[in-house]
Amino acid sequence: MYDPEKAALEVQDYPQAVSWAAQTALRDIIGRTSLGDLLRGREKIEEELQQLIDQRSNPWGATVQSVEMRDVIIPESLQDAMSREAQASREKQARVILGQAEVEIAQSFATASQSYHQNPTALHLRAMNMLYEGLKEKGALMLVPSSAVESMGWEGCSAPRRCASRR
Repeated sequence: MYDPEKAALEVQDYPQAVSWAAQTALRDIIGRTSLGDLLRGREKIEEELQQLIDQRSNPWGATVQSVEMRDVIIPESLQDAMSREAQASREKQARVILGQAEVEIAQSFATASQSYHQNPTALHLRAMNMLYEGLKEKGALMLVPSSAVESMGWEGCSAPRRCASRR
């Protein structure tokens, strides 16, 4: 209280009036702040709340020394909405990360294609390595286009036994 006389003359029950001003200010802040920001940025909100209460109570001769938010009780319906919002935010972030990965992969493929374009032997060895990696698994079946088989000089490999004898 910076002016007790003014507080006594301006407001009949200044503690109750300050409490109402605080509730109104809190509703105002909550209405324009996302719940995630509300829970994360308590200090900033407490400062803003103190300023709003002071603006309303200073004409009465009362001032607020400090504001502290102790408990934030979230209704169940709002908890459900928060959960959906958080899930949507995580899904969005995951899609952004996947999109960035796709761009990086495409750039790597573009670089690799330039290397293979300039060196057909490297491309041939890479194709053979991919076939080997795919076939070394037990029970693996790999379908290879005839054009790829021809480019590797394996035209006679139409059955696994014939290819095995060429190794």
